[in-house]
Amino acid sequence: MRGGRTKGFLIWLLFFLAGAIIGGLLGEVIAGSPALAGLAPYLTKKYVIFDMAPANINLFIAQVKFGLTLQPNLISVLGVVIAMFLFRRY
Repeated sequence: MRGGRTKGFLIWLLFFLAGAIIGGLLGEVIAGSPALAGLAPYLTKKYVIFDMAPANINLFIAQVKFGLTLQPNLISVLGVVIAMFLFRRY
């Protein structure tokens, strides 16, 4: 029984990430499009939701830097919404 739940969650996560990435890429394409020059700034403006400053870890052999920033734009959010609709549908 648990295998079915895990598989469902992994597919949901795949849909979620695919929607966010495709939406983000579409937002970058729209930003460079002269046909949508008037509308593009509103659709591609990035909103900072989560910003974790980089943390440095010195291992004396190598130095590692970790950081995470979540900055979706309106098109990437729309991509996630469409992906979730498609996940529920199929």
